[in-house]
Amino acid sequence: MSEKVVKVGLLGFGVVGQGAWKHLTQGEAGLEKLLGVRIELAKASVRDLKKTRDLSIPSEKLTTDSWEIVDDPEIDLVCELMGGINPARELTLAAIAKGKHVVTANKALICEHGAEIFQAAETSKVHYGFEASVAGGIPIIKAIRESLVANDFKLIYGILNGTSNYILTRMEKEGAPFDEVLAAATELGYVEADEALDLDGFDAAHKAVILAYLAHGIWAPEGGFPIEGIRRISTEDLQAAGKLNCKVKLIAVIRRDFETNGVALGVYPALVPMSEVIARTDGVYNGISVTGDVLGTTVLTGRGAGQDPTASSVISDVVDAVKVIRGDKPPPKLLHTHEGVCRLASPSEVEGSFYLRLTVEDKPGQLARVADTLADQGVSIATVLQSGIPERSAASIILTTHATNEHSISMAIDALESLSGVLDKPVLLRMFDPNNHSK
Repeated sequence: MSEKVVKVGLLGFGVVGQGAWKHLTQGEAGLEKLLGVRIELAKASVRDLKKTRDLSIPSEKLTTDSWEIVDDPEIDLVCELMGGINPARELTLAAIAKGKHVVTANKALICEHGAEIFQAAETSKVHYGFEASVAGGIPIIKAIRESLVANDFKLIYGILNGTSNYILTRMEKEGAPFDEVLAAATELGYVEADEALDLDGFDAAHKAVILAYLAHGIWAPEGGFPIEGIRRISTEDLQAAGKLNCKVKLIAVIRRDFETNGVALGVYPALVPMSEVIARTDGVYNGISVTGDVLGTTVLTGRGAGQDPTASSVISDVVDAVKVIRGDKPPPKLLHTHEGVCRLASPSEVEGSFYLRLTVEDKPGQLARVADTLADQGVSIATVLQSGIPERSAASIILTTHATNEHSISMAIDALESLSGVLDKPVLLRMFDPNNHSK
């Protein structure tokens, strides 16, 4: 860095990259006054130089070679906005090894290789900023690492995927079927090219893994906790939730039992009580509720995706990195101070109540057989509602359970799937209870 200039290179120049470039350019004078240095946008890497883009920049500032940016000794700060695992991992580690500070929005990379990258950044004493990787413009990472540092967190939960929230909101308000709303969301550009990221819970799971590490020092492997999506939710489920004074939301839940230090982590659609702010967070908005032992509960809501919200978080990390470069502050500690204290809770430790919808043959005694099958696995019924489906000569059974655990309900679902007279795969939703300390 020269005395008055910090040079920045962007790896990737898609929606977020162009947004960061645009707002850094527009805010250049204000940032210079704030920081006492000028941020110079040196270069951005792209796949195709000839591609038409919404933002026009000088051709000499574009390159198809990302290594040109990483290897440039004059570039002080690299913004990795390309996404994916490779080559983003290699480029990130190389930049860190060369003493460059790195800012990213790449949640998948952190989820899979966060431990390695965090260790590398601490070894090289550089800033690695990743606020934009979780919940777009909502400053949840900074809140957990800085503002709420005095707290141990017994519960963090919320909506971390705006696309699924948009779909569920429209289904609930308009009574529209899933496929129709999905088509509209796709046309609006809300759905990822790999739609499983949004619809099957994987995008929210990446973010939940990052939050679980920040809060509790554990890296949760894929397959180590429930990840479920919204594809099988029907308007019937949304209406039933309304009768229970709840809304169905795809939520990530991170809950710690302080006696056992078991952390229950999961991403799934759940019935959230209307008394919760998260239940009333609709459309493309994200919302995160954080409960600490010192602060109590605070809720942050806002746009969780899109060019401007994500660019806002990228620029926040750029500003922090510049302060490190200037020597105003040390790089933030990334490795959790209590790593190894907590563990992932086993399914049998994770308790709660459940909502279950079954489609069964419309014959006498079917409900009794369902009840007996659940009882065999230690699951008891709290409420039940049965209605006919004449066109299929079938019936819909909607029931809720008393408190049980994830292992027992999983065994019960397996048993129901093989039960004579059950026509479709059961639809299972959690009944979210903010006061349940184990789920």
